Amino acid sequence: MFEHISQAFSLILSWETLLALGIGGFFGTIVGALPGLGTAVAITVCIPFTMLMPSSAAIALLLGVYCCSIYGGSITSVLLNTPGTPQSACTSLDGYAMAKKGQAAQALGWATASSTFGGLSACLVVMLAAPIIAALSVKYAGPLEISALICMGLACITSLSEGNQVKGLLMGFLGLFLATVGSDPLSGEMRFTFGQSFLNGGIDLMPVVVGIFPLAELFYRVYEVHADTVSSPVECRTILFPKLREWKGRIPTLLRSTAIGVGLGALPGTGPTAATFISYGSAKRLSPRREGMGKGEPDGLIAGEASNNAAGTATMVPTLALGIPGEPVMAIMLATFTLHGITPGVQLMQDNPVIVYVTFLTLIAANLLIVPTGLLVTRFFGYLLRMPTSLLLSMILICSILGVYLPRGNVTDVWIALVIGVFAFGMRLGNFPVGPLIIGYVLGPQLEYRIGQAAIYQGNRTVPEYIISSPMALVLFIIAAVLLVLPFITAFRNHRRKVNSTCNLDS
Repeated sequence: MFEHISQAFSLILSWETLLALGIGGFFGTIVGALPGLGTAVAITVCIPFTMLMPSSAAIALLLGVYCCSIYGGSITSVLLNTPGTPQSACTSLDGYAMAKKGQAAQALGWATASSTFGGLSACLVVMLAAPIIAALSVKYAGPLEISALICMGLACITSLSEGNQVKGLLMGFLGLFLATVGSDPLSGEMRFTFGQSFLNGGIDLMPVVVGIFPLAELFYRVYEVHADTVSSPVECRTILFPKLREWKGRIPTLLRSTAIGVGLGALPGTGPTAATFISYGSAKRLSPRREGMGKGEPDGLIAGEASNNAAGTATMVPTLALGIPGEPVMAIMLATFTLHGITPGVQLMQDNPVIVYVTFLTLIAANLLIVPTGLLVTRFFGYLLRMPTSLLLSMILICSILGVYLPRGNVTDVWIALVIGVFAFGMRLGNFPVGPLIIGYVLGPQLEYRIGQAAIYQGNRTVPEYIISSPMALVLFIIAAVLLVLPFITAFRNHRRKVNSTCNLDS
C-alpha cells in the first residue's frame, strides 16, 4: 500500500496537477458560493477542459471543483441565507442567524474550520479503510437497514421543528409527496403527473432547493421593503477562526458529525445532502446547546459543514470501489473517469490502486485549499454585499434561474422553482418550517426505493419477522420511533410545567 501511495505522490506533485487543483478549487468555491448554482454545474462546465489533460490533472481539476464547491455554498448561506449548493441548506439555519447578530466572520470561521476538519478526517479514514468500508457497504447495508436509517433521518423532522412539530410534520409529508411525482422507481407507473409530460421524470432537486431558499428569501426581502421594515445585507470581508478554548464542549459534535458523514457517504445512493440533515438532526437532539440551534448556535454550523464535506469525500468509496455513484454528481465524475480510461468498479482497487490513492491524496489537498479559497472568495463577496439591494437581489434572481436551467436545459424547471419559491414565501409568513420539506424530498425517493427492495427480500415472512431478522434494522427503527415521539412528549411536559407555574402565580 505504501508503495502505491508513494507513486501517487509523484503524480500529484507535478506542476500540471497542482495548477489544475488550484484552478479547480478556486473556481469551485466561487461557483458553489453563487446562489442557485452548484456542484453539478461547476463540474459540467469543467469536463470539456479535462479532455486535453493527463489523467492525474483531470482528476485534480474535478475533485478540486467538487470538494471546494461543497464548502463554497456555506459562504452565501451565512451572508445571504441563500445556499449555493443543496448540501449547505442546514448552514443557513444557524449561520445566517449569527450573521444578523453581527457575527458573520465568526460564523464563516466555524463553517470553514468544520468543513476542513470533516473533509480531511474523511480522506484519512477512507484512504486507509476503503476496501473494508466498501465490503461492509455491500455486506451489511441491505435495503431493510438503509430503510431504517432513512427513517431515522425523517424522524429528525420533529427535532428541527421546535415549537411547530405539527407544522413540521405537515411540511415533511409535503416533501415526501413531491418526491413521489413521476414514475414509480420499481414498476415505472406514472403518479401525480396529471397528464403533464414534463412531470414524468419527477421534480428535480435543484428547483426545489432554489425555490425554497434563494427565491423565497428574495420574495421575503421584497416584502420587507414594501412593508417598510428594516432590511440590510450582512457585510463581511474576512473570516475569524474559532480559538481553541471555544471548541470546549463542541468536539463531540464535530467528531459525531464527521462520523455520520463518512458512514452515510460510504453507503451507495445517500450522499452529502442526506448526511447533512441527519447530522444536524442528531446535533439537535444531543448537543448540550440544542436550545439555541436554529437561532445562531455554532454547533449547528459544525454539524452541517463537518458532515457534508466528510460525506462528499466518502462518496468516492462506492463510486470507485463499486462503480456505483454515491450521489448524482458522482455519476458525472464516473462518466469522466471512464472517458480517461479509468473504469471504476470492484477490480479498480486491484488493477489500478495508484489511481485510487491519487484520488484520495488529491482530496486531501483540495480540502486544504478550503481555507485560502474561502478567504479570497469571502473578501470578494464582501464587496458584492456593498452593492445596492435592488442590484444584489437581481443578481440572486439571475443566478438562481441560471442554476435551475443549466443542469437540464429545461425551462419548466425555472417555472417550478418560481412556484415553489412563492409557496415557500407564504409558508415563511405562516411560520411553517421549510427545512422538513427539504428533508422529506431528499430522503423520500431513497426510502421508497429501499422499501420496495425490502418488500422483495421479505418473501413469505411477515413484516415483524423480517425486521426482527435484522438486529441492526430493529435498533435503528426503535431509535427512529423515539426521535419522532420524544419532541412531542417534551413539548407536552413544558406546556404542563408552564401551565402549573401560571396557576401557582395566580393562586
